[in-house]
Amino acid sequence: MSEIAIQDMAASLKGRDFLGLVDYTPEEIRYLLDLAIDLKKKQKSGQPFQPLKGKTLGMIFEKSSTRTRVSFEVGMYQLGGHALFLSKNDLQLGRGETIWDTAQTMSRYLDGIMIRTYAHRTVIDLARGATVPVINGLTDRSHPCQALADYQTVLEQKGKLQGLKIAYIGDGNNMVHSLMMGAAKLGMHMAVASPEGYDPDPEVVKNSRENAALTGGSLLLTRDTREAIENADVVYTDVWASMGFESEQSAREIAFKNYQVNEEITSYAKKDYLFMHCLPAHRGEEVSEGVIDGPNSIIFDQAENRLHAQKAVMAALMS
Repeated sequence: MSEIAIQDMAASLKGRDFLGLVDYTPEEIRYLLDLAIDLKKKQKSGQPFQPLKGKTLGMIFEKSSTRTRVSFEVGMYQLGGHALFLSKNDLQLGRGETIWDTAQTMSRYLDGIMIRTYAHRTVIDLARGATVPVINGLTDRSHPCQALADYQTVLEQKGKLQGLKIAYIGDGNNMVHSLMMGAAKLGMHMAVASPEGYDPDPEVVKNSRENAALTGGSLLLTRDTREAIENADVVYTDVWASMGFESEQSAREIAFKNYQVNEEITSYAKKDYLFMHCLPAHRGEEVSEGVIDGPNSIIFDQAENRLHAQKAVMAALMS
């Protein structure tokens, strides 16, 4: 990408929301990935980069988190700004104030809003009411910041993304939705193996396949874990019962008993496959200890890159 194209891309991202990868072109996603890698190099070398000096990010947490809170708070500090933590008990939302009024009011105080919540509709309504950028820190439908960090990690490890195969084994949840859309936008081949009744959302599948057709990627849905994982460059899984679904734990343990990522099933992936998990993980449940703690695992590289990928998003949207 030429210097002029980079400048044009940077200008086009200022002030936008980051609600999902579906809203971004392949070129914009790649720009954010390259920016994340550049910001990581700057941070590792001690080179100051503070485009958000004097700016404040409001962080609304209706769902608790370790990685999301720490990475956004530290990232905002490193970019020269300030992050303000707001739990659901700190806001009038829990007492009946509308999303619109909250968004309008917070936009008068803040330069950006990050929200981690349950219903995806909440994020959409917040963005419609806000006059500052809104960043989706996680909803029940998508987790775009994690997916961006994941593809940054794969790019660093493999040197490319287009043409690689990523296999996801497990629940068709918010994580796989964002991974599918990212893979489609980046020209990757993705295979998803889920038990009956736990498939990804049909609308997300449709949108992902439409985007994959434009980039040379593909999307396979199957019940067969071996079919999904065969020749995979990347193997990914997540917990069987995500936050909010704890009451289904026993039923899900039965449904997913043949969907554990372990040494036997990963033997069908490429020898140099990368194992990924968005964390927190339940060893011995969705993944064996031998895989998650083995030589192919890059789970903590992923966790670190939440910091750098989110810094790229904040710098691009808020500077």
